[in-house]
Amino acid sequence: MLELENVSAGYGSITALHGISLRVEKGSIVTLVGANGAGKSTTLRSISGLVRVREGRVRFAGEDLTNKRPHEIVARGLAHVPEGRMIFTNLTVSENLEMGAYLRRDKLGIAQDREFVLQTFPRLRERTWQQAGTLSGGEQQMLAIGRALMGRPSCLMLDEPSLGIAPLLVKTIFEKIVQVNRELGLTVLLVEQNARLALEVSHFGYVLETGRILLADKSESLRANPAVQAAYLGA
Repeated sequence: MLELENVSAGYGSITALHGISLRVEKGSIVTLVGANGAGKSTTLRSISGLVRVREGRVRFAGEDLTNKRPHEIVARGLAHVPEGRMIFTNLTVSENLEMGAYLRRDKLGIAQDREFVLQTFPRLRERTWQQAGTLSGGEQQMLAIGRALMGRPSCLMLDEPSLGIAPLLVKTIFEKIVQVNRELGLTVLLVEQNARLALEVSHFGYVLETGRILLADKSESLRANPAVQAAYLGA
């Protein structure tokens, strides 16, 4: 569904990605593992058009999306939940979900997806008319994911969904990620600081180091890899 071919990208004079190539198969959960500064977030931002690709190609569902505008990429079915959630804090939960569907005109479908989001994240139903900025960190993360789902994407990119969230809610959020993957067949590309948890829920993983792919393997194989255990799993 998603493929990067020899992608290089960066910020100003700094190159953050050095010719990386990866594949995300339809219906799978794929995770990017690596230390801070390895290039994980830059990879997602390059895919979604927020960082310009200097070399290489980004293909999604067979279409070349390299350096297209972010709203054009969203319209193709590729949603990005950024690090830090970036919800609209001055709007209500309901209004945030409405914003997620801003490209859509199918009122019945929007209503059905809204109900799915509220069933998946019951806390959001309880806080439908609450201002989003007053939610807890975990609730804001649920809202950010729910807002992305309102666009009815075929691929969801999540950047550090556990960041700044209580451990109990982290478990809940990852259970919901697996749920939408199974129930909707939604393809997921996941960047997560908790490498152990990310490799437990994903099917395939890539290990990034200083903007290059060091390892690529099935998640269960990466969990069993002594080098990965020592560097990222605390073993």
